[in-house]
This record gives sequence, structure tokens and C-alpha cells, in this order.
Amino acid sequence: MFSGVGSTFRGARSAVVSAVALVAASVGLWTAALGDTPAARAAAGVPTPDHVVVVVFENHAYSQVIGSSSAPYINSLKTGGANLTQAYAETHPSQPNYFALFSGSTQGITDDSCYTPGFSSAPNLASELIAAGKSWASYNETLPSQGSTTCSSGTYARKHNPWFGFSNVPTSSAKTFAQFPTDFTALPQVSFVVPNLCSDMHDCSVATGDTWLKNKLGAYATWAKTHNSLLVVTFDEDNRLSGNRIPTVLYGQQVTAGTSSATTYNHYDLLRTLESMHGLPHAGNAATAKDITGIWTS
Repeated sequence: MFSGVGSTFRGARSAVVSAVALVAASVGLWTAALGDTPAARAAAGVPTPDHVVVVVFENHAYSQVIGSSSAPYINSLKTGGANLTQAYAETHPSQPNYFALFSGSTQGITDDSCYTPGFSSAPNLASELIAAGKSWASYNETLPSQGSTTCSSGTYARKHNPWFGFSNVPTSSAKTFAQFPTDFTALPQVSFVVPNLCSDMHDCSVATGDTWLKNKLGAYATWAKTHNSLLVVTFDEDNRLSGNRIPTVLYGQQVTAGTSSATTYNHYDLLRTLESMHGLPHAGNAATAKDITGIWTS
């Protein structure tokens, strides 16, 4: 009798172990399908804003903006948000940095020449967002018309607009800055704003760009502070005199006010953080970069 009971118990135990193994295997397959890798899990270290707006200015070193009386508005964002004190661009001149920030690679671009539209099909922030069913747009000041691939027009320059280099990003997602919504709930989940050659401090002063930012995006920044949204202000490169150290300020509801980080970050780290916020894969060098941490409220 006891041997029968033992046999029955062993059979039941075996069935339980098999069931547990089956569940574990199923969970493993399920998480693998969702991309549960160390890189994907890093997304837990950053918030998920409803809207992110990234503004890119031009050719100024950290010390030319942060602490400068010429940039009172950017410095007010620093005080109310987070300041990355050791943020760096990748290279010189401008154009390769924009590709690095947008796609994790300079895509072979080494100068500011006008490239052929759609020359690359490499993964990038916009293509990843679109593939994940999330929304994306760029807002380009002085762009002649939505989707225009012209190289230059007045104070507009395509060299600052890397999205046109990718066949997997619809040109229609490149909008004029006049199309930036006044109802901020209508913004896509992630968008880039590119001022023109004067507003971005390239041809005009730091004070001009700072005033432009306050006038054009100050209302969004204020709104973001109470609507789970984020404003990122960064630069493409420095003035070639400061080791490519650039200003980068983050401002929004999930940013701890008055924080700063002395961790060294670059364009690839910022791209990775934007991707991680939405559980996206990591393009190019963002795969081996790090998320921006230590500045978030949770």
C-alpha cells in the first residue's frame, strides 16, 4: 500500500514540476518576445512622459550658456529642472551630430553637405516610434512647406534636419514650426523642434536664441511641468574651443527641480534615454550607451 502511495506522490510531484517548468518556459518565451533583455529592462530607470519635445540649438559651449546673463530663460529652466554638467557632442561640424542624436550613428556623414533624401534605411528614433505605434513629428522653423526636402531656404537649412535622410521616416512628419500646436495635448509623443539659423544661435546671439525659446516654447514648458511632459534643450556641438562640452537641460513634471548630474553623457545617451522612455529598441551606438538617471522624481 505504501509503495503505491509513494508512486502516486512521485507521479504528482513530477506533474507539478513539469507544470512549473512549462509555465517558466512560457514566461521566458513571452518576455523574450517582448524584448526582455538587460537593455529593455533599463527602461524602468526612466519615466514615460506623455509628450517629449527636444529643442536643438547650435554651436555654443556649456560656459557660453549655463550661468550666462545672455541666457536667463535657459538658466531658469536649469533652476527648475535638471542640468547635465558633463554633456558632450560627438564630433564637428554640425550635421553628423544631428544624425548621431537621431539615429545613434553619423551614418557616414562627415560634413554639412546636402545629402540625398532617404539615403539610409537604418533604424532611428522616428522609425522605432512609428513601428511601435507611437506618434512622432519634427517642427522645423522656416521650412518652406511640410515635407519639403529643399537643402536651404533663407534661414532654413536641411543640414539640421536628419529625418530627411531616412527612407523609413515619412517626409510628411516634418512639419513647419507654424504647425506646432497651441493645444499641447495634440503634440505627438516625441517631437523635435529645430529653430532656423538665427533662432538657433548659429547666426545670431545667445540672447536671441534664449528669447526665442521663451517666446515660442515657454508656454509648453510651463504646461509640461503639470502634465507629465518633458522639454529637453540641447546643442549640436560647441564652439570648437571647449572639448565639445555642450549645455543640456531637462525640464518637466518628472524632473527633480534643481538637480544636476556630473555623469558624462553624449548624444547617444540622450537618444537611448528617449528610446527607453517608450520601451523602444536602441538604434546604433545607443545600444551600448546609458540612460540618463539620477534626475527623475521617481
